[in-house]
Amino acid sequence: MPAANVHFEVFVRRYPDSPWALKTATESRDIAMDEAKDLVKRGLVAGARVMRETLDPETGEFQSLTLVTLGLPEKPRKVRAPEPTEPLCISPQDLYTCHARERIGRLFETWLERHEVIPFELLHRPDLVEQLEASEVEITHAIQKIATPEAHSRGTTLAEMTATFKSLGERAIERLMRDRKKGLPEAALETFAQVAVAMSRDPEGAYRLGCAVAGYLAPAKSWSEKVGLLLDLADNAPAEGAGRALALVVIAEPLEEIVRHEKGLDNIVGGSLDLGARLAAMSRLAAAKVVDQLVKVEPSVAKVTPELSDRAKRLAKWLMSEDFTGVRAAIGQRILRDLGGGRRLRPSDPEGELDVTRGLAMSLTAAAGKLLPLDDVQAAFTARSKTLVARDFVESYLGEDATVMEEAEALVWLIENIIGGANKREAGRWLSSLIFSLRFEREAAQGHFAAKRLTELAKLQRGVARCGLVEEVYRPIQLKLGEVGGAVEAEARLIATTARAPKPALERLTVLLKLACGETAPLGPCADRARAEALKLARADDTRAELSGAPGQVDAIRDLLKHAALAA
Repeated sequence: MPAANVHFEVFVRRYPDSPWALKTATESRDIAMDEAKDLVKRGLVAGARVMRETLDPETGEFQSLTLVTLGLPEKPRKVRAPEPTEPLCISPQDLYTCHARERIGRLFETWLERHEVIPFELLHRPDLVEQLEASEVEITHAIQKIATPEAHSRGTTLAEMTATFKSLGERAIERLMRDRKKGLPEAALETFAQVAVAMSRDPEGAYRLGCAVAGYLAPAKSWSEKVGLLLDLADNAPAEGAGRALALVVIAEPLEEIVRHEKGLDNIVGGSLDLGARLAAMSRLAAAKVVDQLVKVEPSVAKVTPELSDRAKRLAKWLMSEDFTGVRAAIGQRILRDLGGGRRLRPSDPEGELDVTRGLAMSLTAAAGKLLPLDDVQAAFTARSKTLVARDFVESYLGEDATVMEEAEALVWLIENIIGGANKREAGRWLSSLIFSLRFEREAAQGHFAAKRLTELAKLQRGVARCGLVEEVYRPIQLKLGEVGGAVEAEARLIATTARAPKPALERLTVLLKLACGETAPLGPCADRARAEALKLARADDTRAELSGAPGQVDAIRDLLKHAALAA
């Protein structure tokens, strides 16, 4: 059977007692299955179901087959009065609402992609409608895809619902063609303000001005060029009044559809960028004022945030106003969707992925509120963090040639850059398994410079405490590092050698106190031995004599003694 006669639908239940509602219709089985699993896994819905719809060419009806049902079982529902069988869209004008345009975009996704247009253009350009009419199978297939779930949810027959949508489509086409014969307004930069003012007094002004705007976009060869043309119109909109309000509302509709379109937004910020750089550019585009200020003061954000093109900067300036709030929100939702997905931000650069994740977190957190709710930002980064503690990423991130100390420091940096209790615990298990491994003890004991190894262990011990792990996870790791440090010092006899070194007593005391307070050695057996030796040395007469002769060092020694006592 031809693939064109088969499509897949994802139905969802938002709550356990909710009815099934259509979420997505697609011709790809994998896309449908992945979306259903992702919705349930992220807790966005209580249940999801994937169905295969096969068109019978003889009867013109679809045969349904449930492929998989995920999530919580359905709760028994009370019998309710039958819902009205009349579909949500009953007149041609209903097709121009934002929800209807979104549905049209999904139904005609392949055709729109092929012609590089958006639903707004299809609904307002007679020439595009004529091209679509010439391909009758596209309209028939779309009607079948929408009629099947509507008939199922409303308890009516597929034939009745198909006839309803077919009639609606014919009336919408007839209306547009009739209006073309009567004469539709045309948009030009010099006259756009006057046209907008005139349309503001027309009951169908939004529809008619939309036709003018769609016609103005027709010569554009790319998504970015379309954005430029729309901004030209916005610059030439009426200065105030109902005409300006209508003009900007109409211009915002295609802008919003373009930025929701994956290729459309990529073309604006730069299609050659990897996903991480694109998300950083999108953040700068949607919250330019905040991100630009952050780039000036935070090197880690400046490092991962690319410069915007002149056209993107122009759009960013418009997005600072309240006229295109929906466009800004659409970019924000796109950022959340891609950020919470499973695609790598820097596929060939794990360290760079952490850098861009950190930079994005700072940018989006700073812009939270005006761009996106903070809770949604945190949820997206929690989902992203889950991919960063997966085995494939961690193994790629650690590499094959790193030393155990380098791996441990890299894991501590990873833990600092992820959020979510479960993700922190998983990363903590990676770090714990490394620190408690025989390889770590063996490599930490090797080398000629015991003082350097102890300093690295002390630095790692401090990092473990402040990277965000809970105490029951990081405390055993710190104790183990202390034991390893004690073994390293015992083998090198560093403390005994320092105490007997032919150097001034104050110099030896300073070295021992830095070991004792965890500055140059990990807290544990080594620090305890250094503290005992330092106290013994501090009581010696020659040490007291040196202190009396160097009053400027008394405060420094006193601070080290205090820190050593607190670390005990």
